Order: sequence, then structure tokens, then C-alpha cells
Amino acid sequence: MFSSTKAGFFREPTQFEQFQWSPLKYVTRALYHILSTLRTPPKPVDDAIRIVCISDTHNSTPPIPDGDVLIHAGDLTENGTLSELQAQIDWLSSLPHTHKVAIAGNHDTYLDPLSRPTLAVEDRTGSLDWKGINYLQSTSLTLTFPSHGNRALNVYGAPHVPLCGGSSFAFQYPRHLDHWTETIPSDTNILVTHSPPRNYRDNPHALPSGVGCAGLLRALWRVKPRLHVFGHVHAGAGRNYVGWDAGQVAYDRVAMKKHGGFREVLSLEAWRDLVCVAIFGLKGILTTGAWAGERKVTVLVNAATYYDGTNLDHSEKEVQVVLL
Repeated sequence: MFSSTKAGFFREPTQFEQFQWSPLKYVTRALYHILSTLRTPPKPVDDAIRIVCISDTHNSTPPIPDGDVLIHAGDLTENGTLSELQAQIDWLSSLPHTHKVAIAGNHDTYLDPLSRPTLAVEDRTGSLDWKGINYLQSTSLTLTFPSHGNRALNVYGAPHVPLCGGSSFAFQYPRHLDHWTETIPSDTNILVTHSPPRNYRDNPHALPSGVGCAGLLRALWRVKPRLHVFGHVHAGAGRNYVGWDAGQVAYDRVAMKKHGGFREVLSLEAWRDLVCVAIFGLKGILTTGAWAGERKVTVLVNAATYYDGTNLDHSEKEVQVVLL
């Protein structure tokens, strides 16, 4: 049912196409997003820490709001050269945020020893001055905030993405492999990856299974961080709140299924998942405090600040700010 000529990384299929490919999946996804939007966002704690999230700047220097923490989720550059990277680092270093965290993305070629040989000879050697920016590459750090009651946040960052291009792209792994099992510490408060998890702020129509990573989604269910910042899929910029309840299980089950065409209307399991998403979504709206009954809520932020809808016409996206 899926045709890659109909939908790619940069062209969202029409609503009718999506309905044709998978009517119950289309209705379930639409219902989930409507009900999630109607739920009141979790209330931040008093004296909240202000976290500014950006990604996919691709050499640009958009206006950045003030905050306590600045997180860059990769693709600082377009061509991944040493000079491009240092220019982005210099720009980030000039910003006033107390803590700064950055990871690489698939365009940041120099930072991956495996992709670095694809650069011109003059771009393969040299060093970077990170100027106090915390660069994470499958590593963790703890940020402390004396001005916020000595609160601390554990941050884990990793640049890896499912295979999406040629050898000049960095930090790729075969799409069928699970790169994330047991790699993310269980006490992580803020997770920073370049790849989105499957189903969330992803482009589910860019490939038969979407651009995001299913293994990363499974890791999210295990760790349940308070905040997950990512990018990579420019068109997915924005945020979601995930409450990790039975309705979420049903939504993920539906979203992971292949397009079934109109024959899926005969599936009792598909109807059961649709009803489950509806019940838990309505419960979340009607419950006092909206998300208050959830054991944990994760804010998912696709922080891409660049959108290339035609690969030529570039425009800036709104910078996401999260209070924790």
C-alpha cells in the first residue's frame, strides 16, 4: 500500500492518502493527537529550571531565548567540516545560558571517526575548542543548580540515527538493529538524541516504517525520562506529553503496524486499540489535574529549528522552551 514516490522526508501525504492506506490507523492516530492536545500540560515545579531546546541549526544562528540550560540535539552543521563545527561552537559559547549541552547529528561528519575520511583531506585533522560546552557522545553528566535549591538533573546524550544516507553521514546504524538496549542509564532525567523515537514527532510516512527508531522507543518505555530532546526530522518540530498508560500502549501498537488498507476494519484488535486510546484520552481530560494521575510524564521535544520543505526553501521554526 505504501509508495515511497508518494511521500518522502519532505512531502506529507494528503489526509485522503493516509486514510486510504490505513483507515483505522488514521482515525486512531488523529484521535490520539486531538485528545492529547486537550489535556492540560503537567504543572512545572516551583522555581522551575528553564530548558531551551534546539536542533538541526545546520550552520544557522537563530535567535535563542534565555534560560538556565541550552540543549542542542545535533546537526550543528550542513557539511560536517571542522570549520563549520567550530563556528557553531563559537556561536553557542557566546550565548548566556548557565549550562550548555550538545550532541552531534548525522550531518556532523568530522565528529564520527568512521565518516571523517569522506571529508576533504584538509578537513580530516585538527581539534575543536568546545569552550565549556558539554559535548556528549553516548555519555552522561549531572547538571547542578545552586540557584534552584541545589537541584540536579542527570543528562544522557547520544548522536546515533538509523541508517538514512551515504557514508558521509555520521553515527548511523542499520535500521533493523536495536542500538539502545541498556545503553541509557535508568536514572536519566533528560535524554538527548538526534533520532526521534518511532511514532513521536517522527515522519511516519517518509518510509514504510517511519524515520524514527523503534529501539529508542522501547528504551523510552524502560527509562521514562522527564524530558527527551531530539531532532533529525525537521517537519516534526514541536512537543508531545506521554503518560505511559494503557492508552499509550494501544497507540504505540497501532502506530507500529504496517498499513492494512480497508481490510483492517475487520480486525477486532484494531477496534479494541481505538477504543482504548479513546477511553484513556478522555479520562486524562476529565481527571482533575489532567496528568496528575500518571506515575510519570515525559515531555518529548523535536527541537528542529530548520525546516526544508522543498530542500531549497528554508525557514526557522519556533524554539522550544521546557520548564522542569
